[in-house]
Amino acid sequence: MSNEVPMQDASAVSRGRTWFDGLTEQAPKRPGVAQSILVADATLCKHNARFIAVVPDPHNRFPRARHGEVGLEQGWALARQVRETIDEAQAAGSGEHIPIIAIVDVVGQAYGRREELMGIHIACAAAANAYADARMAGHPVIALIVGHAMSGAFLAHGYQANRIIALDAPDVLVHAMGQAAAARITRRSVEELVKLGERIPPMSYDIRNYHKLGLLDRLIENVDADAPDAAALATVRQVLTNTIESVLAESTRDLSARYRSKEAQTARAASIEVRKRIAEQW
Repeated sequence: MSNEVPMQDASAVSRGRTWFDGLTEQAPKRPGVAQSILVADATLCKHNARFIAVVPDPHNRFPRARHGEVGLEQGWALARQVRETIDEAQAAGSGEHIPIIAIVDVVGQAYGRREELMGIHIACAAAANAYADARMAGHPVIALIVGHAMSGAFLAHGYQANRIIALDAPDVLVHAMGQAAAARITRRSVEELVKLGERIPPMSYDIRNYHKLGLLDRLIENVDADAPDAAALATVRQVLTNTIESVLAESTRDLSARYRSKEAQTARAASIEVRKRIAEQW
């Protein structure tokens, strides 16, 4: 019998998997989870954290969910894993809430006729709701963007986090849709969209412009997103640890931190004023 380890399908390799393996140091994965969802517990300094990632599954029975998309199976699997995390903390009765680290590298929703008929919107909403409930229950939820954070996939996996952190690296981005699709809808060329994004941050595909909106807690610089070395992993672990401590030190569990940064005070001043007036009238 051969002792060789089977080679991993090249199409299943992704930044999400790379960072999941690196940050968890190959910790045992939780059993009974969909092939496209990775879940493992690992230590971050003094914190035991639960890491969750969505990764490509080239053999998925749903063709549109083979490249890191969030579809029916992924939405329900994410919801289940986060719900189990909440339940485990409640059953322990220790008052401790394990931090949840959502490693984000999702290229979009797994839209297809079957997915629409079977309720992909409900599956993704279930995942988003589970993350929000975990945050409100006291679990520090941190989203670490290492690749793409696209459309409803990001809403289902990462956007409900207390804090969002991103690598300042090429091809790390947050957006509602891909450039080619946005170009078709707006009847512009991709080149025109790029120039427009330089003036209007919400339309940009540059993570630094997204940071200007005040939605990111931090950009991590000087890290190779595709092949992180030991120093890069140590840097990100320390940032995650500091972020968890920041969340635990706060009394609020909502997302108001996204409006308090200096970037938000500048780029989202009108939105902040509208929210203020609505609250006064409500």
